[in-house]
Amino acid sequence: MFGIYLKRELGRRKKAALVIALGLALGIALVITVNSVSAGMTQAQDKVLKSLYGLGTDMTVTKARSAPTSGSSGRPNFQFDANSNDSDDTQSSDRVMTQGGQALASSVVTKVSQQSGVASAVGALTLNVTKVDGSFTQGKAQSSGGNTGNSGQGGPGGGSSGSTAAPQVQGGGANFDVNSYSVAGVDVTDQTLGPLAGSKITTGKTFTAAQTDAKVAVVSKAYAKENSLKVGGTLKISGTKYTIIGIATPDSSESTTDVYLPLKQAQTLADAKNQVTTIYVKASDSKQIDSVKSAIQKNISGTTVTTSADLAETVSGSLSTASNLATSVGKWLSIAVLVAAFLVAALLTSSAVSRRVREFGTLKALGWPSRRVTRQVVGESIVNGLLGGALGIGLGLAAAYAVTMISPKLTAQLGNTGGGGGAGGPGGGGPGQQATQNTMEIALTAPVSMTTIALAVGLAVTGGLIAGAMGGWRASRMRPADALRSVS
Repeated sequence: MFGIYLKRELGRRKKAALVIALGLALGIALVITVNSVSAGMTQAQDKVLKSLYGLGTDMTVTKARSAPTSGSSGRPNFQFDANSNDSDDTQSSDRVMTQGGQALASSVVTKVSQQSGVASAVGALTLNVTKVDGSFTQGKAQSSGGNTGNSGQGGPGGGSSGSTAAPQVQGGGANFDVNSYSVAGVDVTDQTLGPLAGSKITTGKTFTAAQTDAKVAVVSKAYAKENSLKVGGTLKISGTKYTIIGIATPDSSESTTDVYLPLKQAQTLADAKNQVTTIYVKASDSKQIDSVKSAIQKNISGTTVTTSADLAETVSGSLSTASNLATSVGKWLSIAVLVAAFLVAALLTSSAVSRRVREFGTLKALGWPSRRVTRQVVGESIVNGLLGGALGIGLGLAAAYAVTMISPKLTAQLGNTGGGGGAGGPGGGGPGQQATQNTMEIALTAPVSMTTIALAVGLAVTGGLIAGAMGGWRASRMRPADALRSVS
């Protein structure tokens, strides 16, 4: 009887049921859209942090910044001597520098790994290589570090944003090309952390544990494309030739490291034996990250510990702005619209019940108890709520799909964490990176999880129950005499 009467009444009041369902649908669709966009923002931020910080890395340890010494510019200097008897002399010179000039002893890696709560720790050495190719006709030409916008171009990520140099010519004409790119020394015995952890090898192969001091290199896909490098080819750095064994593609949108070498080779290039610039740390429990950070800072002096949370706070740009809007304005807007939808559904249901005075009064005169009338009204409202939930889920999925298909581009810029000069991400290059190198572009998506769908169903049922409760209360107060008074 309940089902038959419910079907008949819903069929008779299709327009009213549709209005109530649409009101709930709009509120539920907005909730799904905001939740999915917020999830997309979180994924985008995770991609940024993985690219700049390292897959699986919970924190990095760098050397605390020291005051610069007087008279030290920290810029690369090059000296070229030309034979005045030669009409055309071409020379090339590489300047290899550790990023920021701050280095830790390799023994610190062992000390960090021995701290309570540390699951693993690996060291890496981040370098900047400035290559100058020059030709001149006579005299001497000297090139010293400077910030010029047209002094050459570098590879992606670490390329053009490294220290570039403008040639200064003395006694003759000269033409120089300056190219700067980033190099990361990788602990080949443990590649689950560190600069290469955020990328996958798409061509060739990665390092083996036996290649601790081998003259081999892995290059990023973007850098390889720009410089026409292939697996099996060679890359010459400061007079040393390295065989390219693999091409690495970052998991996120772009790489901020151009060339990867075994750690010992990078140390040899930079004349930094048994030194690292960044230590990548994975905690045994994510809940212990703060306590591990405190332990390292307390037990190992002269270090700066940066957690992924610290790094996330420095991310700015349109990604950060949109994320803040989605989590603050979007959340409260969703709540406001949802409350309004529930209220409208309740009022419309109560109004519909009031127009059914004769019907419910007659049913009571025929012996229907108030609880049976209330149950009938609540049942109709729940069906309306489920209908609204279905429509809302459909609208929400359509909106999320539209966002994913459009994939609006958001920028994320990593600011200074105050530790070693720049944020010490594995691809981020560690201390000393310039802001332009830490700018990334992320395509926004709007993934919809089953949790969000379950939330939408729950909201639909809740809306139906609220509307049913209001309508049921109104129906329970009706008396058989009300039906007689409604007859004109």
